[in-house]
Amino acid sequence: MVVEDDENLRVAVAARLGAAGLDIEVAGDLATADQALRARRHDCVVFDRMLPDGDAIGYVHARRLEGWRTPVLFLTARDALADRVAGFEHGGDDYLVKPFAVAELTERVLNLCRSAGLDRPSVLRHDDLVMDCARREVRRAGVLLTLSNKEYAVLEYLLVRGGDPVQRADLLEHCWDSTTDPMSNVVDVTIRRLRRKLREPELIHAVRGLGYRLGAG
Repeated sequence: MVVEDDENLRVAVAARLGAAGLDIEVAGDLATADQALRARRHDCVVFDRMLPDGDAIGYVHARRLEGWRTPVLFLTARDALADRVAGFEHGGDDYLVKPFAVAELTERVLNLCRSAGLDRPSVLRHDDLVMDCARREVRRAGVLLTLSNKEYAVLEYLLVRGGDPVQRADLLEHCWDSTTDPMSNVVDVTIRRLRRKLREPELIHAVRGLGYRLGAG
């Protein structure tokens, strides 16, 4: 998630992070960000420090006291040592001073996203399907598959859930952003494409009235 009140910067950062394969949600103030952060899990949040409704370090500090553990990177024009120290003391995991190179920000965010997933196995398996999360590679019966970002995200979530049924709403929440129409058929379209790429025997099965699951039959 990118929380930045400068619209031009917010759009530019979100576009670059999206091009790096991340699903991005944006907000222009703390109130909007808080609503989204409490509703959905995020792997990383980029906060501009000074927002229309307050200093983001106060918000992050309060959330840390609640047990919130999502990695945070602060963006700010404040480059004094005391300001950088305050960012870390109040729960920040990284701190980048404006002006900055968007390429550097992207690498820092990707690193924080990786750290957020340390509790997840680096390799996910189901029968002859193997997903190497570190390399973002998927193979079936040893054959490397080419997946889009959405196809990869859907398959990863199904693998994490094992053989348990997964509702369409859960897939929509975890693999798409909040602007996606909940009544759209993007989940079903992505599943159809995945099935074709995974080939026979079929691994992804529909669960009537619910969603999908991984299984041998």
